[in-house]
Amino acid sequence: MYPSLYYIVKDLLGLDLPFLKMFQSFGLFVALAFLVAAYLWSRELKRKEKEGLLKPSKVKFLEGEKATTAELVTSGIIGFIIGYKVLYIALNFNAFTNNTQGFLLSLKGSFMGGILGAGISAYLKYREKEKTKLDKPTWVEKEMYPHEHVGNMTLIGAFTGILGAKIFHNLENWNEFMADPIDALFSFSGLTMYGGLILASISLIYYGYKNKITATHMIDACAPALMLAYAVGRIGCQVAGDGDWGIDNLAPKPGWLSWAPDWAWSYDYPNNVNGVGEPLANCFSDKYCTHLVPPVFPTPLYETLMCTALFFVLWFLRKRITTPGVLFSLYLIFNGVERFFIEKIRVNTLYHIGNFGFTQAELISTLLFLLGVAGILYFRKLDKTSKLKSSMG
Repeated sequence: MYPSLYYIVKDLLGLDLPFLKMFQSFGLFVALAFLVAAYLWSRELKRKEKEGLLKPSKVKFLEGEKATTAELVTSGIIGFIIGYKVLYIALNFNAFTNNTQGFLLSLKGSFMGGILGAGISAYLKYREKEKTKLDKPTWVEKEMYPHEHVGNMTLIGAFTGILGAKIFHNLENWNEFMADPIDALFSFSGLTMYGGLILASISLIYYGYKNKITATHMIDACAPALMLAYAVGRIGCQVAGDGDWGIDNLAPKPGWLSWAPDWAWSYDYPNNVNGVGEPLANCFSDKYCTHLVPPVFPTPLYETLMCTALFFVLWFLRKRITTPGVLFSLYLIFNGVERFFIEKIRVNTLYHIGNFGFTQAELISTLLFLLGVAGILYFRKLDKTSKLKSSMG
């Protein structure tokens, strides 16, 4: 396993570059997942715009206004936070590379760096506004196409997605949260995908509504992107060994899988980022020296493969399914089925109703499956009604 980029470079190239420890493997793949989603989503929105399915909305803004007090204060606060951390990290760089997460999430920093950062940031905002200042600011109206909102929507989706993932994870692991609330809330580990999907979906649909983007076409456009982004994110889970692995697997590799490496069937996640398991002999790492005994199913790998295949199915169908909302409903069905069955071999917290035990993901995946089926029926009926009204004049 490679907890950070440092270990990848050291193992593959033999280079010892301590500063690479700041780039966590899981975080890198999560960032890559958002970039992949943004690219595919933008591409699909542009296609729908060309086909006339999505229209631009009119946006009004004040052009030529000088920097407001609120803008300067906001820039100053952001600059203070950045400077507060950056200077402190620069003065303690070796310690930072050995505990990147701890440094970023702690309250420690340089007050002098914060003051300097605040001043620079506020000044840059002031100069930026001065360059476009007019003697008499005027209101300007312009058309803004849906794909031009992707940058904002990606940031909103990233923030609310991570927030939702943390909330649902802590609800699922309440005892861990109560034992150390600060670490549970601010650590980079411990993310529940469905929490992120639910909260991000709600926030983005609201954003689309406020900006007059047709909801059905917007969610259809992001369906393939969401599936592939999840596949990419799971690569990060596999590479880092973040705990999203399966149950113990001591069964011999089946004959039909003889072509695959042994770790694709049963894996011990050496050097996993969680530091879980038993001590690892001849460990090259200075921090992550454990592996799982016995080995387990590498479920992140399975999810990456399944979701990549499902992405290609959705990508193939995106132009063939013409009823708005149906493609996203199909995504919900695929997502629910994939996650429900992978839960059967994953390590997870169980909820109990009497003698019946189930995981949070099993419950939500079942609801998503039912929502997807209901969505297909609803959107098809809505489309037929709309076409009937159009034909009647």
